[in-house]
Amino acid sequence: MPSPNWNAFAGVALIVLVVLIALARASQAMFVDDEAGGGDRREPAHRDGTAQTAAGGRAVGRGDGGVGEAETVADETTRRPEYGPFESAADYPNVTNEVTNPATEAEFTPGTLLVNVALSQGLFGVVLVVAAVLAAIPADALGLERVTVAQLGIGVLLGVGLYAANEVGQRVADTFGIDYDDGLRELLTPDSLGGWVVLLALVLPIIAGFEELLFRSSLVGVFAAGYGISPWFLVVASSVAFATGHGAQGPAGVLVTGTLGAVLASAFVLTGSFLVVVVAHYLVNALEFVVHAHGDSSR
Repeated sequence: MPSPNWNAFAGVALIVLVVLIALARASQAMFVDDEAGGGDRREPAHRDGTAQTAAGGRAVGRGDGGVGEAETVADETTRRPEYGPFESAADYPNVTNEVTNPATEAEFTPGTLLVNVALSQGLFGVVLVVAAVLAAIPADALGLERVTVAQLGIGVLLGVGLYAANEVGQRVADTFGIDYDDGLRELLTPDSLGGWVVLLALVLPIIAGFEELLFRSSLVGVFAAGYGISPWFLVVASSVAFATGHGAQGPAGVLVTGTLGAVLASAFVLTGSFLVVVVAHYLVNALEFVVHAHGDSSR
């Protein structure tokens, strides 16, 4: 069996990290520029036919293709696109820029956005997997040496607990008036059964798998095994990087995301299991969509 090429894999992982953060920051900057220019954020074409007054003061008609009687909804239209606890602008490349363009609004349904997410995140994941295979990285360094039912159970419990903690964190942020953007649910929440199947069975597993492979397996597991760096130092470093990639969520969002990332990284160190953190990550995102979509539909 060939010796692991730690340097080659570490180089690829760091390049992927830099590209991911750069995409997140660029997408965030594009939307900030759009806000500064008085641009309006339009809702997806499949939403209801009411009209709302956008942040720039113009009435935006929805559903009938024209400008209707304006209904001012300040707390909706003055917010940036919302990101969930484990979501960043890099998870949805070009979304923030494209959906503000009236000419292309109708093209970007939840279905097309979900496909965009699956392809972009999947590509990053494939790069890491291929690099790990070619560099002969040991499975145990990635947390893949064994998979057990107990690990699955721990992941489920951890995911539900983290989701509950995230909800509490959002409520606390709201209480103190701290800026927190809590998900791209308005744009990405499916409007059909097929869309929900794609979201829950394809897109969210890909996001969870890729981000855990990068931020926990690679930046913590591989760097600790290959270079003898303290895993607890790597827990802190990887969590800072994880939070940096989620800057579009605002100050509270960065803090919450960094904390959740630190908990997942700690769980990875303690269990040595990729499965535990992937299941937990997936459940946080899935519950975020399902619970809030149900709450929105019941209003």
